Amino acid sequence: MADSTEQVNPVEEHDPQFEPVVRLTEQVEAKTHEEDEESTFKMRAKLFRFHKDTTEWKERGTGDVRLLKHKTTNKVRLVMRRDKTLKVCANHIIGPEMKLSPNVGSDRSWVYNVAADYTEGEASAETLAIRFGNSENANLFKDAFEKAQTHNAEVSGTKEDDDEEDDEEEAETKEETAETAAPSEPAAAEETKPAEEAAAPVATETKEAEAPAAEAKEEVAPAAEAAVAEEKKTE
Repeated sequence: MADSTEQVNPVEEHDPQFEPVVRLTEQVEAKTHEEDEESTFKMRAKLFRFHKDTTEWKERGTGDVRLLKHKTTNKVRLVMRRDKTLKVCANHIIGPEMKLSPNVGSDRSWVYNVAADYTEGEASAETLAIRFGNSENANLFKDAFEKAQTHNAEVSGTKEDDDEEDDEEEAETKEETAETAAPSEPAAAEETKPAEEAAAPVATETKEAEAPAAEAKEEVAPAAEAAVAEEKKTE
């Protein structure tokens, strides 16, 4: 009779190993070109752009509008990115010529013109409208916007003053160099004059020395003639 308690051989565990089809590389951090800037203002808003061809407003995106101050240049620009995609829908320096005007029929949106907006990479003139959740937020944005305008104007003015000072210093340096170099020519002329004056007496002395020699020659000539005459008489 067969033993009912037959031992069953254990099934070997299968541990498959597969080589990955695609090897993941190291994650590269995407740059936003905002690494050297600090945010001075941030608020959620909706942005619109006016199309001249169709004479109508079209939505550009909804997201956080921020004012960023550069750590080196100190200038402030406005940057707005769309939610989720983070695609830029506004990117421009806040210039002194910009003016926020109330949008018709709304106390929570502003309209303004931009001479150079870099949303698409190249500068383009745009008319933009930005709308906030309420009038209070709209006024807070206006205050921050106008402060940034004043700040940028001061930064630009300081740079112009520095450039003017550099130009003045350069002009003064050129004048000092010209004044220092100018006397060298008269000085050289004055040094040449004494040399010429010193050479003049030498020429005079030479002429005076030549004169007695000529006189001596004239005296010797009659004496020689007299000696020749006496010799002829003796003969």
